[in-house]
Amino acid sequence: MMSVRPEVLPFLGVSVLLGIGVAFIARLLGGKGRKTWVPGVVAGMILGLYMLYFFRDPARQSPSDPALIMSGADGKIAAIVDLSQDQFRRQASFCGLKEGNLGRFGEGRVTRISIFLSLFDVHVNRAPIAGESEFLGYFPGKHIFTFEEKSSEFNQHNSIRISGDRTVCLVNQIVGPVARRVVYWPDHKKKVRVEKGAPIGMMKFGSRLDMYFPAADIEVTVKIGDRVIAGETVVGRLKAKDGK
Repeated sequence: MMSVRPEVLPFLGVSVLLGIGVAFIARLLGGKGRKTWVPGVVAGMILGLYMLYFFRDPARQSPSDPALIMSGADGKIAAIVDLSQDQFRRQASFCGLKEGNLGRFGEGRVTRISIFLSLFDVHVNRAPIAGESEFLGYFPGKHIFTFEEKSSEFNQHNSIRISGDRTVCLVNQIVGPVARRVVYWPDHKKKVRVEKGAPIGMMKFGSRLDMYFPAADIEVTVKIGDRVIAGETVVGRLKAKDGK
Protein backbone atom coordinates (compact mmCIF):
# COMPACT_ATOMS: atom_id res chain seq x y z
CA MET A 1 0.00 0.00 0.00
CA MET A 2 1.37 3.41 -0.98
CA SER A 3 2.02 5.75 1.93
CA VAL A 4 0.80 9.35 2.09
CA ARG A 5 2.69 12.22 3.69
CA PRO A 6 1.14 13.46 6.98
CA GLU A 7 1.30 17.01 5.58
CA VAL A 8 -1.92 16.15 3.74
CA LEU A 9 -4.04 16.51 6.90
CA PRO A 10 -4.59 20.30 6.79
CA PHE A 11 -5.50 20.03 3.11
CA LEU A 12 -8.07 17.33 3.86
CA GLY A 13 -9.55 19.79 6.33
CA VAL A 14 -9.72 22.38 3.55
CA SER A 15 -11.52 19.81 1.39
CA VAL A 16 -14.17 19.34 4.09
CA LEU A 17 -14.62 23.10 4.43
CA LEU A 18 -14.96 23.44 0.68
CA GLY A 19 -17.69 20.81 0.66
CA ILE A 20 -19.56 22.60 3.44
CA GLY A 21 -19.19 25.90 1.61
CA VAL A 22 -20.51 24.50 -1.67
CA ALA A 23 -23.49 22.94 0.15
CA PHE A 24 -24.24 26.25 1.88
CA ILE A 25 -24.16 28.12 -1.45
CA ALA A 26 -26.46 25.49 -2.97
CA ARG A 27 -28.96 26.08 -0.18
CA LEU A 28 -28.76 29.87 -0.63
CA LEU A 29 -29.51 29.39 -4.33
CA GLY A 30 -32.77 27.69 -3.48
CA GLY A 31 -31.81 24.07 -2.97
CA LYS A 32 -33.88 22.01 -0.56
CA GLY A 33 -33.44 18.84 1.40
CA ARG A 34 -30.63 16.38 0.85
CA LYS A 35 -29.98 17.64 -2.67
CA THR A 36 -28.20 20.66 -1.25
CA TRP A 37 -25.49 18.38 0.15
CA VAL A 38 -24.80 16.50 -3.09
CA PRO A 39 -22.65 19.18 -4.79
CA GLY A 40 -20.82 19.81 -1.52
CA VAL A 41 -20.02 16.14 -0.99
CA VAL A 42 -18.88 15.76 -4.59
CA ALA A 43 -16.66 18.86 -4.47
CA GLY A 44 -15.15 17.87 -1.12
CA MET A 45 -14.49 14.30 -2.22
CA ILE A 46 -12.84 15.32 -5.49
CA LEU A 47 -10.51 17.77 -3.77
CA GLY A 48 -9.79 15.35 -0.91
CA LEU A 49 -8.93 12.48 -3.27
CA TYR A 50 -6.64 14.77 -5.25
CA MET A 51 -4.84 15.82 -2.06
CA LEU A 52 -4.28 12.18 -1.11
CA TYR A 53 -2.94 11.58 -4.61
CA PHE A 54 -0.69 14.65 -4.55
CA PHE A 55 0.83 13.85 -1.15
CA ARG A 56 1.60 10.23 -2.02
CA ASP A 57 5.04 8.99 -1.06
CA PRO A 58 5.85 5.76 -2.93
CA ALA A 59 8.74 3.59 -1.80
CA ARG A 60 11.82 3.95 -3.97
CA GLN A 61 14.98 1.85 -4.24
CA SER A 62 18.19 3.46 -5.54
CA PRO A 63 20.97 1.38 -7.14
CA SER A 64 23.95 0.74 -4.88
CA ASP A 65 26.61 1.78 -7.41
CA PRO A 66 28.28 4.84 -5.79
CA ALA A 67 29.17 6.26 -9.22
CA LEU A 68 25.52 6.77 -10.18
CA ILE A 69 23.73 10.08 -9.60
CA MET A 70 19.98 9.89 -9.13
CA SER A 71 17.14 12.21 -10.03
CA GLY A 72 16.10 14.36 -7.08
CA ALA A 73 12.49 14.68 -8.25
CA ASP A 74 9.78 13.11 -10.37
CA GLY A 75 9.00 15.02 -13.55
CA LYS A 76 10.48 16.03 -16.88
CA ILE A 77 14.02 17.20 -17.63
CA ALA A 78 13.47 20.87 -18.48
CA ALA A 79 17.07 21.99 -18.99
CA ILE A 80 20.68 20.84 -18.93
CA VAL A 81 22.93 23.88 -18.75
CA ASP A 82 26.71 24.32 -18.70
CA LEU A 83 27.58 27.36 -16.58
CA SER A 84 30.82 29.29 -16.55
CA GLN A 85 32.33 30.30 -13.21
CA ASP A 86 31.00 33.85 -13.58
CA GLN A 87 27.50 32.59 -14.34
CA PHE A 88 27.50 30.18 -11.43
CA ARG A 89 28.91 32.70 -8.96
CA ARG A 90 26.03 35.07 -9.74
CA GLN A 91 23.60 32.24 -9.05
CA ALA A 92 25.54 31.07 -5.97
CA SER A 93 25.03 34.43 -4.28
CA PHE A 94 21.27 33.81 -4.56
CA CYS A 95 21.68 30.34 -3.01
CA GLY A 96 23.56 31.23 0.15
CA LEU A 97 27.01 30.20 -1.10
CA LYS A 98 29.61 32.76 -0.12
CA GLU A 99 32.69 33.56 -2.19
CA GLY A 100 34.99 31.70 0.19
CA ASN A 101 32.62 28.77 0.63
CA LEU A 102 32.26 27.45 -2.93
CA GLY A 103 34.55 24.44 -2.50
CA ARG A 104 34.65 22.34 -5.67
CA PHE A 105 32.07 24.65 -7.23
CA GLY A 106 34.76 27.31 -7.43
CA GLU A 107 37.14 25.20 -9.49
CA GLY A 108 35.61 25.29 -12.97
CA ARG A 109 32.43 25.01 -15.00
CA VAL A 110 29.20 23.83 -13.37
CA THR A 111 26.45 21.64 -14.82
CA ARG A 112 22.81 22.33 -13.91
CA ILE A 113 20.10 19.71 -14.43
CA SER A 114 16.57 21.10 -14.04
CA ILE A 115 13.42 19.03 -13.50
CA PHE A 116 9.90 20.43 -13.96
CA LEU A 117 7.16 18.92 -11.79
CA SER A 118 3.53 19.08 -12.88
CA LEU A 119 0.58 19.05 -10.49
CA PHE A 120 0.31 15.28 -11.05
CA ASP A 121 3.90 14.29 -10.23
CA VAL A 122 5.08 12.96 -6.88
CA HIS A 123 6.46 16.01 -5.07
CA VAL A 124 8.68 14.30 -2.49
CA ASN A 125 12.34 15.21 -3.20
CA ARG A 126 15.22 12.79 -2.73
CA ALA A 127 18.99 13.09 -2.35
CA PRO A 128 20.78 12.73 -5.73
CA ILE A 129 23.96 11.53 -3.99
CA ALA A 130 24.98 10.24 -0.57
CA GLY A 131 26.79 12.65 1.71
CA GLU A 132 26.45 15.38 4.31
CA SER A 133 23.36 17.48 3.65
CA GLU A 134 23.46 21.12 4.72
CA PHE A 135 20.50 23.50 4.64
CA LEU A 136 21.74 26.81 3.20
CA GLY A 137 18.46 28.63 3.70
CA TYR A 138 15.16 29.79 2.29
CA PHE A 139 15.47 32.62 -0.20
CA PRO A 140 12.49 34.82 -1.18
CA GLY A 141 12.12 35.66 -4.82
CA LYS A 142 9.73 36.01 -7.71
CA HIS A 143 6.88 33.65 -8.67
CA ILE A 144 7.63 33.07 -12.34
CA PHE A 145 6.12 29.89 -13.83
CA THR A 146 8.66 27.15 -13.17
CA PHE A 147 8.65 25.83 -16.75
CA GLU A 148 10.38 29.10 -17.68
CA GLU A 149 14.19 29.00 -17.63
CA LYS A 150 14.53 32.29 -15.75
CA SER A 151 12.73 30.80 -12.73
CA SER A 152 16.02 29.06 -11.85
CA GLU A 153 17.63 32.43 -11.27
CA PHE A 154 14.87 34.54 -9.77
CA ASN A 155 12.21 32.44 -7.99
CA GLN A 156 11.85 31.77 -4.28
CA HIS A 157 13.52 28.55 -3.22
CA ASN A 158 15.27 26.44 -0.61
CA SER A 159 18.96 25.73 -1.19
CA ILE A 160 20.64 22.54 0.05
CA ARG A 161 24.23 21.42 -0.40
CA ILE A 162 25.07 17.71 -0.27
CA SER A 163 28.80 16.99 -0.02
CA GLY A 164 29.73 13.47 -1.09
CA ASP A 165 33.01 11.57 -1.12
CA ARG A 166 33.76 12.38 -4.78
CA THR A 167 31.55 15.33 -5.69
CA VAL A 168 29.16 17.93 -4.32
CA CYS A 169 25.58 18.74 -5.30
CA LEU A 170 23.63 21.96 -4.82
CA VAL A 171 19.87 21.31 -4.77
CA ASN A 172 17.39 24.14 -5.23
CA GLN A 173 13.72 23.49 -4.44
CA ILE A 174 12.03 26.16 -6.56
CA VAL A 175 8.39 27.21 -6.44
CA GLY A 176 6.29 29.37 -8.74
CA PRO A 177 2.91 31.16 -8.77
CA VAL A 178 0.92 28.09 -7.64
CA ALA A 179 3.39 26.36 -5.34
CA ARG A 180 4.22 28.68 -2.48
CA ARG A 181 5.79 26.32 0.04
CA VAL A 182 8.99 24.29 0.08
CA VAL A 183 10.00 21.98 2.91
CA TYR A 184 13.39 20.54 3.88
CA TRP A 185 12.94 17.75 6.43
CA PRO A 186 16.43 17.18 7.94
CA ASP A 187 17.87 19.46 10.63
CA HIS A 188 18.17 23.07 9.44
CA LYS A 189 20.95 23.97 11.85
CA LYS A 190 23.53 21.23 11.31
CA LYS A 191 24.83 18.92 8.62
CA VAL A 192 23.02 15.59 8.40
CA ARG A 193 24.23 12.41 6.69
CA VAL A 194 21.80 11.32 3.95
CA GLU A 195 21.87 8.26 1.75
CA LYS A 196 21.40 8.38 -2.00
CA GLY A 197 17.69 8.36 -2.80
CA ALA A 198 16.63 9.27 0.75
CA PRO A 199 13.66 11.68 1.08
CA ILE A 200 14.87 15.17 1.97
CA GLY A 201 11.85 17.42 1.44
CA MET A 202 8.81 18.38 -0.56
CA MET A 203 7.54 21.13 -2.84
CA LYS A 204 3.82 21.78 -2.89
CA PHE A 205 1.70 22.11 -6.03
CA GLY A 206 3.83 22.30 -9.15
CA SER A 207 7.46 23.33 -9.02
CA ARG A 208 11.04 22.87 -10.24
CA LEU A 209 14.12 21.15 -8.84
CA ASP A 210 17.58 22.28 -9.93
CA MET A 211 20.67 20.15 -9.28
CA TYR A 212 24.14 21.67 -9.73
CA PHE A 213 27.36 19.64 -10.03
CA PRO A 214 30.98 20.50 -10.84
CA ALA A 215 31.08 19.75 -14.58
CA ALA A 216 34.46 18.02 -14.27
CA ASP A 217 32.95 15.43 -11.90
CA ILE A 218 29.99 14.07 -13.85
CA GLU A 219 28.77 12.75 -17.18
CA VAL A 220 25.08 13.54 -17.76
CA THR A 221 23.07 10.51 -18.92
CA VAL A 222 19.66 12.13 -19.53
CA LYS A 223 18.42 14.57 -22.15
CA ILE A 224 15.86 17.36 -22.23
CA GLY A 225 12.33 15.98 -22.31
CA ASP A 226 13.14 12.72 -20.51
CA ARG A 227 10.74 11.61 -17.77
CA VAL A 228 12.54 10.88 -14.50
CA ILE A 229 11.64 9.30 -11.16
CA ALA A 230 13.19 10.52 -7.91
CA GLY A 231 15.59 8.02 -6.40
CA GLU A 232 15.27 5.58 -9.32
CA THR A 233 16.25 7.34 -12.57
CA VAL A 234 19.98 7.78 -13.16
CA VAL A 235 20.67 11.33 -14.39
CA GLY A 236 24.46 11.15 -14.38
CA ARG A 237 27.55 9.15 -13.62
CA LEU A 238 30.69 10.19 -11.79
CA LYS A 239 33.73 10.32 -14.03
CA ALA A 240 36.73 8.15 -13.23
CA LYS A 241 39.36 9.94 -11.17
CA ASP A 242 41.68 10.13 -14.17
CA GLY A 243 38.93 11.90 -16.12
CA LYS A 244 38.33 9.04 -18.54
